[in-house]
Amino acid sequence: MVNPNRGSGGVGFSSTEFEQEYERPSKSELKRQSDALQKMGETLVESPRDRVKRVPMPEDVRDAILECQQITNHEGRRRALQFVGKKMRTLDETEVAVIQQAIDSWKGASKSETAAMHALERRRDKLLTDDKALTTLLAENPELDVQHLRTLIRNARKEQAENKPPKAYREIFQILKQIEAAKGKAKPADAGDDDEDSESDDE
Repeated sequence: MVNPNRGSGGVGFSSTEFEQEYERPSKSELKRQSDALQKMGETLVESPRDRVKRVPMPEDVRDAILECQQITNHEGRRRALQFVGKKMRTLDETEVAVIQQAIDSWKGASKSETAAMHALERRRDKLLTDDKALTTLLAENPELDVQHLRTLIRNARKEQAENKPPKAYREIFQILKQIEAAKGKAKPADAGDDDEDSESDDE
């Protein structure tokens, strides 16, 4: 039955109209692709500069990302992010795939960093619940200030009991984080890599 709302002669569509419809991406698909590239650009902007510099990409795209990273003004950064998205849309499929592969590899590194943070959080919590944990920590790191740590632990317990802001609780975490960072610095020196550089980095 002919649709009465359709104009005269518009009973059906020609095969060429179908071909055109399926050959070209739909507007919604183009929008998804555009949004995905915009998000990829934002991910690059939020990533460390040294990582971005190592990703293979056209120089003009990299320059736009690095420049955007330096902008702190809210409106200026918003415009710069839009420009980064515009630059990302000039990339071909191969270039996009290479960048995505790099970002995926960073996510793997981020997972290990997250796991390390969780381990530090568990150790901090143990310091608050088990006095032996402090003895172990001091045995491993004799340079630590015993009295300061005991005060922090006592204050952190009080914060939790009285629902106060976790200042001491956070400071304990920072101390544990610094210990791990120092261990990380020491490893290359132990392995014999860049001994002089490692020594110069130590304060």
